[in-house]
Amino acid sequence: MPHTDKRSTIIKRNHMEILWHEYADATVSGPILQESLPAKASIVGRVGMMMLSCGTGAWRVRNSMNQLSELMDMTCTVDVGFMSINYTCFDGESSFSQCLCLTNTGVNISQLNRLEKFVKNFSKQEIKQSCEEIHSALDAIENIHGLYSSTVLTLSAALACGAFTFLLGGGIVEVLCAFVGAGIGNYIRCKLSKSHYTLFLCIISSVSAACLTYAGLLKLLEILLSVQSQNEAGYICAMLFIIPGFPFITSGIDLAKLDMRSGIERMTYSLIITTVATMTAWILAMLLDLTPLPFQPLKFALWQWILLRLIASFCGVFGFSIMFNSPVQIAVAAGIVGAVTNTLRLELVDLLALPPAVAAFIGALLSGILASGLKKVAGYPRISLTVPSIVIMVPGLYLYRGFYNLGTMDLSSAASWLASALLIILALPLGLIFARIITDKTFRYCT
Repeated sequence: MPHTDKRSTIIKRNHMEILWHEYADATVSGPILQESLPAKASIVGRVGMMMLSCGTGAWRVRNSMNQLSELMDMTCTVDVGFMSINYTCFDGESSFSQCLCLTNTGVNISQLNRLEKFVKNFSKQEIKQSCEEIHSALDAIENIHGLYSSTVLTLSAALACGAFTFLLGGGIVEVLCAFVGAGIGNYIRCKLSKSHYTLFLCIISSVSAACLTYAGLLKLLEILLSVQSQNEAGYICAMLFIIPGFPFITSGIDLAKLDMRSGIERMTYSLIITTVATMTAWILAMLLDLTPLPFQPLKFALWQWILLRLIASFCGVFGFSIMFNSPVQIAVAAGIVGAVTNTLRLELVDLLALPPAVAAFIGALLSGILASGLKKVAGYPRISLTVPSIVIMVPGLYLYRGFYNLGTMDLSSAASWLASALLIILALPLGLIFARIITDKTFRYCT
């Protein structure tokens, strides 16, 4: 159906809807193995597209499509991109090819978890059903959109960015301002996304709202409570909910498996979001006369630092997981993983003076190993635990300071901040890749 806004203006779809149930043969009432090649291939293609829409990488999409194809006595070759899939199914006598495209992209851990269970149980359940019945089951999975209301997503973004602010060195004033700013910014992003507004408009509007809220609340606190202007150091933390953690991490994993098309496309998407967001924050900072000052030092004993970082890391990862539409039990598991690994990362920098990129690699490596262990025990998708737990390690503050100094033509400082950010960004997917190589035999080979 065409999308209609509040003014009843009809906006025609740029991508035509696929009527999946038309692939079913009405004359066949038996199991899917008795149906035609196009009917069986439609199941494979639809599952692949649904998994791709959840934000998972090309390797997982292809692996799921291959499993279904083998169960339905077909051979499948597939080329996976970030927004599209080209695939061909063979059954020994004929072939069926299709090109499928997404209309938009996002992250939906709940739907991904259900799809992985669907593929895992296909040989026991769906293989006995008809094409029509299988597509009806996929309809039920596809119709499960967000688990949470805009209010819950607002609070989760506020919690994540407030915790992020403390972990970066912010005090109570910075945490409070970032909490409110991020909540309002993410609320606006949710509303615009649900109305199908374009990516750039969502980024600019939500980041602007978050940054302006932070600056306005800080000014109000300066007037009422005489807080210092030094607290503007946490300004950038209010927009860290926009960090494209899933495409950043999955792009590195795809490139490691030589899925060049998907990896490059995901990396480009991540760079677009990061560039637009940081440029928006920089322009607003110039207009508001804000500068990226260092945080005021906080004085805690070592055990207090460790305890507070464990709590803040859990809260931050839990908040990001809820934003990714994770069920509460998965969000809690991701929070526990992130609390351990992110605290370890920070302590390695503080106590052993390790370079931040090396500490990030170790933190991501441990996240991947712990996630693999939890997958074996609880069956949670590995990516639902690893990505939220290391999103909190992405150096958003470094990127902002790099762009800010670049805008003011302080090129040496800009190069230093951007180089540091790049090293950490590269270290995070590398850590996950090596964790997969260690814990997943199927990931070690190029076959």
